[in-house]
Amino acid sequence: MTQHYAELLAAISFAAAKHSKQRRKDVDASPYINHPLQLAHVLATEGDVSDVATLMAAVLHDTIEDTLTTYEELVENFGKTVADVVMEVTDDKTLLKAQRKEHQVDHAPHLSERAVLVKLADKTCNLRDVANSPPAGWPIERKQEYFDWAKRVVDRLPSVSTRMRAVFDAAFALRP
Repeated sequence: MTQHYAELLAAISFAAAKHSKQRRKDVDASPYINHPLQLAHVLATEGDVSDVATLMAAVLHDTIEDTLTTYEELVENFGKTVADVVMEVTDDKTLLKAQRKEHQVDHAPHLSERAVLVKLADKTCNLRDVANSPPAGWPIERKQEYFDWAKRVVDRLPSVSTRMRAVFDAAFALRP
């Protein structure tokens, strides 16, 4: 068990270093690392997820997409299982934003169980953030569109955790 704690802490430290210069788009420009940490917290406390690889992937889920981290770097540091989950939930930044959003909807049914849990936690945390501390300048219509799109993605996910789905549904109930 101690080894699992060490692995999770290593992932947290890695993610914190990779995201150290990034800020969220909320009015307070919160440190970005708060987001992946919140995902792991939601999974562990609200979703009752104890699988360390899933929690590590949650903490690392945006490193490839939003930093200079490579898949190979994740494999080397955290193993293929964790790196593969991160890749499953990583957007292809070569696509236009609208295409990336539609790809998430289309790709959702094909995610592994671990990736589904990370995706559910990510969408849950994002909905809570949009409801409680939205990106600066977002009008109500954009917030509503985000909620509706997130639900489209989640509705296509395989059913792997009724508990995490209920957590997401509660966040969706915050729709402006």
